[in-house]
Amino acid sequence: MPTRTLVTGGGRSGKSRFAERLAGTGRVRFVAPGYPPGDDADWAARVAAHQARRPPRWETVETTDVAAVLAGAGRGEVLLVDCLATWLARQLDEAGAWQDAAGWAGRVDEETDRLSSAWQETVASVIAVTNEVGLGVVPATPAGRLFRDRLGTLNQRLGAASDRLYLVVAGRVLDLSTAPTV
Repeated sequence: MPTRTLVTGGGRSGKSRFAERLAGTGRVRFVAPGYPPGDDADWAARVAAHQARRPPRWETVETTDVAAVLAGAGRGEVLLVDCLATWLARQLDEAGAWQDAAGWAGRVDEETDRLSSAWQETVASVIAVTNEVGLGVVPATPAGRLFRDRLGTLNQRLGAASDRLYLVVAGRVLDLSTAPTV
């Protein structure tokens, strides 16, 4: 039976390591929707650390079209998407949100709807990692507020359609799967 698991938490909380443990050591398709490292040494080190932890049997797919991967996955497959925050950042970039390009919101909404539908309809077992936002001060910039609000909404949508939901804080895991929804 396929399951949909959402793992959320702050930066450096241990959420990716926890999600990797949930995925197991068998055949897993790791979906990486973030930016390639490029010239950013810090980002390159983070990506390399994640890659080094993956078992050799895992296949890595680097794509922003996570919905297509979910839709094309077969019954019995295990997918691990890490991370939805980087997926959203790329969607906002590609739509021109930061420059307030005409129609950007509709394009991002369309991609979010595609992802949400694919999340609900996939026959594979899928684990997605995301960042929990909004626990601190309101971001001082319009871009920060836009990203926080959009990611918070995405997390709520996928969380509501998940069989399992975990919050990772300071390396500790809280199972929110049976918690009431708002």
